[in-house]
Amino acid sequence: KKDIPAVNFIIHEIHCRRNIEICPYCSDSIPKSEMKNHIESEHVQVTCKCRMKMENSLLKDHEASSCPLRPVLCQFCDIQLAFNKLQEHELYCGARTEPCGRCGRNVLLRELKEHPRLCG
Repeated sequence: KKDIPAVNFIIHEIHCRRNIEICPYCSDSIPKSEMKNHIESEHVQVTCKCRMKMENSLLKDHEASSCPLRPVLCQFCDIQLAFNKLQEHELYCGARTEPCGRCGRNVLLRELKEHPRLCG
């Protein structure tokens, strides 16, 4: 799967046929001696804490960006909670009020960023 000078092609092809395999799962070129380890470390099925099954090589990305149990911070109180609980928490948390330092009115936390533009 790489460009080879024509003069070296036959020797290279013989070397590859003897020493390299194509992974049946990801189509990467893997040394034959490492294929078993590659499949066990990259393609073995694992279960995330959210109970979703996937290949081990996909777990880190799943946990960082799409797992419903990945940790996230509330934009209002900076408490860390699971992503699937965030919306419900922020509805409640954003409905709390704090007094405005300029006008003294109690302002919803979710409206605090916009309030200075509207503040008398």
